[in-house]
Amino acid sequence: MGAVRGDKLIGSPPLIQWGVAARPFPGQTVSGDLHVVRPFPDGVLVVVIDGLGHGYDAAAAAKTVSAALEGHAHEPPISQLRRSHEESRKTRGVVMSVASFNAPDGTMTWIGVGNVEGMLLRPDADGRTTRKREKGLITRAGVVGYQLPTLRETEISVNWGDNLIFTTDGISGGFMEHLTLSDPPQQIADRILERHGKATDDALVLVARYLGGAP
Repeated sequence: MGAVRGDKLIGSPPLIQWGVAARPFPGQTVSGDLHVVRPFPDGVLVVVIDGLGHGYDAAAAAKTVSAALEGHAHEPPISQLRRSHEESRKTRGVVMSVASFNAPDGTMTWIGVGNVEGMLLRPDADGRTTRKREKGLITRAGVVGYQLPTLRETEISVNWGDNLIFTTDGISGGFMEHLTLSDPPQQIADRILERHGKATDDALVLVARYLGGAP
């Protein structure tokens, strides 16, 4: 967990290749934006957490949630959210999005509460993407640890080379225009943070490329 740099492979054979780029609010030494990437038999859990506000209290809230997920990567995303909600009631709360890749079924199940944005991008033959090949995560208003909305997971099929991108609200929109999905996930994450990271909040972007199935 935390802002570990460099492309990483999860699974044997690899199920995802991923990278993350993050930075704290200017002047702060800690960030309330955290990530969790954990393998489980035949799958991988990917989570991005944004503690409300910034600074130590936001970081403490995010760390409480990331700790609550330890040992439970195999559980459905909706269960991850409910557990996170119960464990973080004494914190200022977080918003978060959760995705779980299931290799045998070739699916990804995802769910989000708050404004951690998620999208699944399918590259064209030239390594780029079009809006017709984009699926967006529908997040629901609420705060994990304070008030949960009605939760509903969405399951979608995934293909080799699909790219999951999670961004916190410290990343501005518009980065779709500059993506080249044939680039390594870490390079994509670095470029998004560099060009679209805000100076008014913690910021984090995670890119996970699905490697299951035949290319």
